Amino acid sequence: MNLVKLSGVATKEVNVKMNINDLIKLYEEKRKIYDADTYKHISELLNEAKEVHHKDWSKNPTPSRDHEQSWRAFKGKNFEKLILYIIKREVESLGLRIVNGNTLERAFSKNLSLELNRVKRNLLIDFGEFGSHLPDVDLIIYQPNSCKVLAVISSKITLRERIAQTGYWKIKLSDDKLTKHIKIFFVTPDEDGTLSIRRPAKKGRAIVEIDTDGAYVMSESPVEESNKVKMFDKFIPDLRKLLTRSTGKRFFSSQENRQKKLI
Repeated sequence: MNLVKLSGVATKEVNVKMNINDLIKLYEEKRKIYDADTYKHISELLNEAKEVHHKDWSKNPTPSRDHEQSWRAFKGKNFEKLILYIIKREVESLGLRIVNGNTLERAFSKNLSLELNRVKRNLLIDFGEFGSHLPDVDLIIYQPNSCKVLAVISSKITLRERIAQTGYWKIKLSDDKLTKHIKIFFVTPDEDGTLSIRRPAKKGRAIVEIDTDGAYVMSESPVEESNKVKMFDKFIPDLRKLLTRSTGKRFFSSQENRQKKLI
């Protein structure tokens, strides 16, 4: 373990565990190489991150001494944060805001800002005598002026059981007049190839096509696209179209806005 000096006294350096900032750094390094196609290399990025994570973990193993378990927890928690980092600038360039679902789920309403409190109320699902609850989603996109929720995103490395949950929440949102307009999307590297073939469709692909508003794939592997299953680079253009339909106004990408300023 390295030594650092604090106020002239040598002391042991505390092990700093890998976190989302390390993933962002890896993403930015790959963006210098792949540019607009960086999203296709997310699995490659995660494989590299796993090696670094293992080195950190080896210095202070978890009680179970199971690195795979530790890595799965880290990967799942931070994948959604990486998605947030990737799309946040473009989302905000459309005049929208995006928030992590846990921010609303884990906080009492009194501890939220007035804006986020209203967003939370606009997303609640009524379970009758069993109360009102938020859907299990990772990211929430909303219009700041009205706090109207436009779309929510679930993210997972593979589809497996999560896609069925996403389909369930779409049905619940559609059951209420106050939430039926909310689109529910899925973002994934689809490492098990569930979405790659349209027909004959695997169960996960069938659920995406019928019970969600669409999935966006971050992968180098070819995918048979449809109106519901697309590559990740289609997400922001589709969000722009959704916003146009919702407001009746035309919106431009951040690149188009920069070009307009130069004219």
